[in-house]
Amino acid sequence: MQYVKIKDSIVEQIEAGMLSPRQKLPAERKLAESFDTTRVTLREALSLLEAEGRIYREDRRGWFISPLPLRYDLTQAPNFSDMAQAQNRVAKTELIAAKGILADKVATRLLNLAPFTDVYRVEQVRYLEDRPVAYVTKYIRSERFPNLLKNDLSQPLSDVYRDAFAVSYHKSSFRIATTSLLGEPAQALRATVGTPAIVVERVNYDRHGELIDCVIESWRHDAISIESWVEKAF
Repeated sequence: MQYVKIKDSIVEQIEAGMLSPRQKLPAERKLAESFDTTRVTLREALSLLEAEGRIYREDRRGWFISPLPLRYDLTQAPNFSDMAQAQNRVAKTELIAAKGILADKVATRLLNLAPFTDVYRVEQVRYLEDRPVAYVTKYIRSERFPNLLKNDLSQPLSDVYRDAFAVSYHKSSFRIATTSLLGEPAQALRATVGTPAIVVERVNYDRHGELIDCVIESWRHDAISIESWVEKAF
């Protein structure tokens, strides 16, 4: 099948270092001409490469070569900046919005709240090397953190909890799923509607087992590799 041969040819160029991470591919018309194929066939090849995490698409900008994914270790403290720095990556988090709301369906489910409970909702975009890779929504139990919004929320929330409220994460539960980017998350990540994504839901507890917050991270699927290390006695 021609689209498989095209896909394999581009993979060979990536692995040989002929195509660099974040390098933009030629326009689809030029690519189709270079492979002497139709744009329909070319797009089948590009879809395969995207599914494998080899390339990614930015809305109205074209296709790019994916960098190595960030190793996302579930056993480590949930600090994006520290995780990226340990892997020699340049990370940045942009605060989009922070406000008090009535708990919606997601917050009610994850934080085990009664309907219409007051919570904080914080929305952020995470970047690696200036590329937006994750849209993050955090729901925080407001009764535990009075006047939280008066703090500098551009820094990691775990630092705010520790320094301003003497509260620290002790354990977390996770749920990982696949989805497609839509609406505001797609726009914030410069993704086309329907771009594959990995969703990491994390619920955080303090040392007494009390709920602190929950985090919903929608990642471009090529940007992370989920890992976990477990020590067992045999």
